[in-house]
Amino acid sequence: MEPDVHQTVAARLRAAAQRYTANRRALVEALWDAGHPLTIHELLAVRRDVPQSSAYRTLAILEQVGVVRRVVTNEEFTRFELDEELTEHHHHLICSNCGAVDDVSIASELERSVERALNRVARRTGFTAVSHRLDLMGTCRNCA
Repeated sequence: MEPDVHQTVAARLRAAAQRYTANRRALVEALWDAGHPLTIHELLAVRRDVPQSSAYRTLAILEQVGVVRRVVTNEEFTRFELDEELTEHHHHLICSNCGAVDDVSIASELERSVERALNRVARRTGFTAVSHRLDLMGTCRNCA
């Protein structure tokens, strides 16, 4: 894991008058190592040393300070991943059958085209765009 990620996380927590505790560090490292969105149950399976009650509170705080973001699927569990500012910009393939989530990156030319199209929509509607997320819903290879 890159040291500047820990520095960024610590700075975001400090700005919100929060500390970068061992449990918070453990969950950030688990999400980094996974490289894809995880449910809280998957996180706890990887980090058995983090109590479940602490994990819920920790993820809520990390989400509030912009370290973690939710990936919403149609399954019963929310998935969590590190914010793109800590990793890289990407999109998701979400299986509407089993809830699996895969990260995907698209060619930079296509990404720029998507960004231009979204900016045109924002301008036309008077909306101030900050970023975008593109989730493709469908059926994964295992469920097809």
